[in-house]
Amino acid sequence: MHIDFHDNTKSVSADIVDTIQQLLLFAAKKEGIAREAEISVNFVDDNEIQALNRNYRQLDKPTDVLSFALQDVVDEELDIIGEDSIPLALGDIVISVDTASRQADEYGHSDEREFCFLALHGFLHLLGYDHMNTEDETIMTEKQNELLESFGIGR
Repeated sequence: MHIDFHDNTKSVSADIVDTIQQLLLFAAKKEGIAREAEISVNFVDDNEIQALNRNYRQLDKPTDVLSFALQDVVDEELDIIGEDSIPLALGDIVISVDTASRQADEYGHSDEREFCFLALHGFLHLLGYDHMNTEDETIMTEKQNELLESFGIGR
């Protein structure tokens, strides 16, 4: 899987980016994602994520992570001719550096652990996991915990 990183804040360390990349590649392999798949991970500040949250979710406040899945099926969507020959674009993950750092302090763990958790959470959303009801939330939470622990990132 190809991961394209963009740090609009220019504040996320190369070590954290590398760990996120390794975690997402690990998770992709565990979830059976094709090697040709592509995602982007974007680091922004609270102002930028608040604008995205307002425009796409009608919630005018910052949040920690947003996911924009490109593989959601939409009614009346046209099939792409030659689709088998192009990379599978799963979507975009957007993480607020400001909120992630605050949450790491609140939860008493490292920034690296918080960024990894948020990136994995966003990635699972791109794969169709959700937490809109209790049953789905349980499935997603168990999957997050399983992947984080087996990768070696505990609380």
